[in-house]
Amino acid sequence: MPIATDSLSRIFFALADPTRRAVLERLAAGSATVGELAEPFAMSRPAISQHLGVLEDAGLIERTREGQWRRCTLRPEGLDGAERWVAEHRAAWQARFDRLDRTLEALASTRPAGPGGTDRAARDSADAETEE
Repeated sequence: MPIATDSLSRIFFALADPTRRAVLERLAAGSATVGELAEPFAMSRPAISQHLGVLEDAGLIERTREGQWRRCTLRPEGLDGAERWVAEHRAAWQARFDRLDRTLEALASTRPAGPGGTDRAARDSADAETEE
């Protein structure tokens, strides 16, 4: 399963799968063995191991060996890159929406009179008075 080589793409690829998100949610409660993580899923151990490999490659979990068991631990700092990306883009998107709001307000206030010879503000004011 080829995935991108940059870390941000690996993080989003890992988060795109509901099974991997469920594994991360489980690990938020504490570390677990591969067997414990596989238990709620109707899939083979190799399939779970493949999901864990994707999560590990993205830097979201760490796998360690304890005797014959493999223990997985959540690495919350693995989400830092994605969190920064979302925050940066949220700010840009919000600025664009704010600019759109100002443009729409300016257009609404300069709109010519509608049917009946009243402008929009006058119609809105009249509508508000009739609702009272």
